[in-house]
Amino acid sequence: MEQQEAAERLSRIETHWTAVFRAHGSVADAAQEARNRLMLQYSAAVYRYLLGALRDPDAAADLCQDFALRFLRGDFHRAVPARGRFRDYVKSALINLVNDFHRSRQARPGPLAIDAPDPHAGDPALPSDDDFLGGWRAALLDQTWKALAATNAAFHAVLLLRIENPDMQSPEMAERASKQLDRPMTPENVRKSLQRAHARFAELLLDQVEESLDNPAPGDLEAELEALDLLRYCRTAVEKRKTRD
Repeated sequence: MEQQEAAERLSRIETHWTAVFRAHGSVADAAQEARNRLMLQYSAAVYRYLLGALRDPDAAADLCQDFALRFLRGDFHRAVPARGRFRDYVKSALINLVNDFHRSRQARPGPLAIDAPDPHAGDPALPSDDDFLGGWRAALLDQTWKALAATNAAFHAVLLLRIENPDMQSPEMAERASKQLDRPMTPENVRKSLQRAHARFAELLLDQVEESLDNPAPGDLEAELEALDLLRYCRTAVEKRKTRD
């Protein structure tokens, strides 16, 4: 039940963000347009971070909407880090937003509950770096799965079947995939599609990560994949891209 509620809340946030960004879509700067698109892709990571910081789904959802509006207004322009990683920009902006939220709550007059924390004890702890990286990694993988489904439905179907059923044999996978795709798939089709799907997924994951880096220097992409614990999914694709570049 909690997972379904979280999924519905995320869907509403993504829908709202899409409407807000479209309403402010008359941006001449191509770089800003790219940032807007990236921000839409990582709305789930933003919400997860805010939920971890506030421990309140309603407050996190409200602050998520505030984050989108302040991002569009350019309130976080000072948060851009020197290394050019979009996730660093987002994290810095979120920290500023959460700190502003706590300061506004502390400044608001009102009765002090008996079990209220010491007002001089400092702000509540923010989510750890590992928590933020985990949310960002999940968002990257989710976007990659969506991209795979959009580019090749058969690849998406067989790869998802393999992930969800690692011991399933090719004949059963062919039967299940045939029903999902509404077209015949043989065991040989499945084996070939599965091999190609792995390679395509890795390429799409590289594209997703590379897009989140601002003019990456040689080695930046691999370093980012390693930092996010994603290199194991696409090591071969990284080596191929090196030779191509």
